[in-house]
Amino acid sequence: MFFNILALVSLLAVSAYGQGTSFVYNGFTLGKLSLDGMAWVTHDGLLRLTNDSRMEKGHAFHPDQVQFKNSPNGSVFSFSTTFVFAIRAQYPTLSGHGIVFVVAPRRGLPGSLPGQYLGIEFRDINDNHVGIDLNGLTSANSSPAGYYADGGEFKNLTLTSGKAMQVWVDYNGTEKRIDVTLAPINVQKPQTPLLSPTCDLASIINENMYVGFSSSTSSILDTDYVLGWSFMVNGTAQALALSRLPKLPQIGKKETSKVLTIGLPWVVLFIISMLISSAVYVMRRKRKFAEVLEDWERDYGPHRFNYKDLYIATKGFRNQELLGTGGFGQVYRGILPTSKIEIAVKRVSHESRQGMREFVAEILSIGRLRHRNIVSLFGYCRRKGELLLVYDYMPNGSLDKYLYKQPTVTLNWRQRFRVIKGVASGLLYLHEGWEQVVIHGDIKASNILLDADLNGRLGDFGLARLYDHGTDPQRTHAAGTLGYLAPEHVRTSKATRSTDVFAFGVFLLEVACGRRPIENRDVEGTILVDWVFSCWERGAILEARDPKLGAEFVEEEMELVLKLGLMCSHPEPLMRPTTRQVLHYLEGDIPTPELSSIGSRLTFDHHEGFDDLAMSPSSMDKAFQLSSVADSLLSGYMSHSLSC
Repeated sequence: MFFNILALVSLLAVSAYGQGTSFVYNGFTLGKLSLDGMAWVTHDGLLRLTNDSRMEKGHAFHPDQVQFKNSPNGSVFSFSTTFVFAIRAQYPTLSGHGIVFVVAPRRGLPGSLPGQYLGIEFRDINDNHVGIDLNGLTSANSSPAGYYADGGEFKNLTLTSGKAMQVWVDYNGTEKRIDVTLAPINVQKPQTPLLSPTCDLASIINENMYVGFSSSTSSILDTDYVLGWSFMVNGTAQALALSRLPKLPQIGKKETSKVLTIGLPWVVLFIISMLISSAVYVMRRKRKFAEVLEDWERDYGPHRFNYKDLYIATKGFRNQELLGTGGFGQVYRGILPTSKIEIAVKRVSHESRQGMREFVAEILSIGRLRHRNIVSLFGYCRRKGELLLVYDYMPNGSLDKYLYKQPTVTLNWRQRFRVIKGVASGLLYLHEGWEQVVIHGDIKASNILLDADLNGRLGDFGLARLYDHGTDPQRTHAAGTLGYLAPEHVRTSKATRSTDVFAFGVFLLEVACGRRPIENRDVEGTILVDWVFSCWERGAILEARDPKLGAEFVEEEMELVLKLGLMCSHPEPLMRPTTRQVLHYLEGDIPTPELSSIGSRLTFDHHEGFDDLAMSPSSMDKAFQLSSVADSLLSGYMSHSLSC
């Protein structure tokens, strides 16, 4: 069970075991807590859970177990805790993963990962809220951050303001109720809790548990502090001595210039003359960095970047920072001036067939996707006739260059199989794990980007479609890349989860065979799916493997990927596995599939719908890409540029 105080989202909950106790920390001393990861106690008594390290985690636990009930089947005792915390964001427009108060079976949360598994919840209500998680990634109860003042008026609080705030968590073992209260440090505990759900914790909490705090970082950094902490079982936690709590570190250092004390009149005259002489320069600079900002866009403030920051990050969009040029704009590498985060900036056309308000809303919806196998969209900027999209930078570029364009640099089978499973995990998140169903619409090797550790991340959401769970996707128009399009997509113009699975099947064969889906339409036998099928049909499916791998591969895994590729690219949608089944096959949770049910129809039916689209390779690419620049603004920043 977690009680979450969040700057962005919450954490996975766990269950437990411990020893009854009560304690109070008015400031901390090194050695009194059990620490791991980034967690540290500063010399003046602050518990610092995170620092400026990326993709790290920090835990701090009371060293002794806490007894929560008398027997395994008994009721959970009443307990109470209060603590003072502060969250300081290093980049003001982006928030990190927040602080979590944890009741857990063991210290350190073994097996947990930084980033999304130690600070993120599914379906979070916003980026500034308080939530309660009970053994799951989705909060059982949550509310925007704030408190009820005297008289019942609700006052909002910004968790990443850097100011100290106090939290009270009280569980009533008799009434089976959890009260969570939040307030600024200089405000007494409000009478009305922020959250007050009814929940019997007997099935979640064991006899003995550990209590403590957890936090983590990803590519977005903040620093999380705990100033004091009090806890008690079967009673009210002792009030913290607020005057004795350690002070938060000062932001910046003030320096006094001796020049002002020596020649103040001359300094004033110099400043005035500089202001007058630079007025023209300032006006020109304002025009240079002018942006398009309408009133409705103020709702998207946290996701909007200043053009000036992006201009500085990319060194004026100079050619030396150009990663490549795609069909809809240029992609530049950059480093944000304040946070030093490495980014990729895509400059695309400002025009759109749909209204800009709706379009930006869709950008930010997809920008809220968070998964370790999906490229993160940080935000956007509008200026004059262009739109700039800001992505997480992927240092190793797109997968296709390792399959086709760098014959001296290739991925071994272990690396390829890890990329395949990572992309499958990301696709399952899109289809089932987010608040809406996301149909990617263009899965292929050039849209898979590799991070510093060669993990595969799914990018290029230019053809993505969103719809609610339990509803049917709407008919749009056939869009995608020839060779990856499912036959029914060409006929009906409907992009579905099954059409994504078809493209994923072609992608599996592409990675395993090191061949493009359609290499030359004028030569018989160059359609990849048909060629692999013919190898299977004559009992020699492993002959389809990439010859660059030599003998360095695992036969069982290679055979699984090739067979699964054929299953996923079956011409009949109902014969294809679901994304979840695909991942089960890859993880070995279910046996390797048998292909006897596919039948010889595959060789012929795979061409269904393609005959009407015959044209030159260059025109085919254009025909199956989006018909307008507007629909492509979310395209992955290196899917075109690094495949050149």
